[in-house]
Amino acid sequence: MVNAGLILEGGGMRGLYTAGVLEYFMERDLYPPYVIGVSAGACMAASYLSRQKGRNKKVNLGFIEDKRYLSFRNFIKKRELFGMDFIFDEIPNKLVPFDMDTFKQNTEEFVIVTTDCDTGEPVYFNKTDQGTDLVKLLRASSSLPFVASSVEYKSRHLLDGGISDPIPIKKSEQDGFEKNVIILTKPEGYFKRPRKMYSIIKYKQHPKINDLLRERYKHYNETLEYVAKQEQLGNAFVMRPSVALPVGRAERKKERVEELYELGWNDAKEQFEALQRFLSN
Repeated sequence: MVNAGLILEGGGMRGLYTAGVLEYFMERDLYPPYVIGVSAGACMAASYLSRQKGRNKKVNLGFIEDKRYLSFRNFIKKRELFGMDFIFDEIPNKLVPFDMDTFKQNTEEFVIVTTDCDTGEPVYFNKTDQGTDLVKLLRASSSLPFVASSVEYKSRHLLDGGISDPIPIKKSEQDGFEKNVIILTKPEGYFKRPRKMYSIIKYKQHPKINDLLRERYKHYNETLEYVAKQEQLGNAFVMRPSVALPVGRAERKKERVEELYELGWNDAKEQFEALQRFLSN
């Protein structure tokens, strides 16, 4: 068994890059014993760990032009861009069923990252914690401030895990994995910049989130620097888009998203031998 963690960044529709990478991993039967995902990364990981080849593509590309999936109509009706009920209820339960039995039977640990709205701290849910609430926790991890409501779960109000721990390498290390494979959704050289909107728009329901959003760029960039250091030390293998494609978090142009998915698959194929060497050392 490969003794390494697999860390999956979020990024909305940019997560289709991760989906492409994971699709290639499935083709090569590569399943690390520990997977930790944030937001879209966690969603892509679920289908990967349930061994459902092609599911991520079918869900995210198959419904991208469906207004129930992503539209301003959703925002007008429910104050959410992505149709959260559609994505986390109708799709996995009816339209493209999620194989919960296979997911549970497999031995890989799976950790979902969320953010506690009241404390501002990351909250991690492993397989034991998830119980029968996997889909609800995936929804919580994917609930972005201002465009989705927080998710109430066991007396907590939870939002997108990327707010508090966007690239959870230190959590993986704390859980015993010194070596990690990290899938990022932004190309090399990317760093976050401060966003003025977070000084203007306030998250009234949970004021602690405002502080996190204002400082988010600092935390993200510091984490990138830490990842780069671990990569130099030989403790991390980082995969990221080899080409900067114009795909936004809420991208609706199917051809752009499909191109990103294919880029992920091709990048994984081209780097797979190097990845195997990393995992075998």
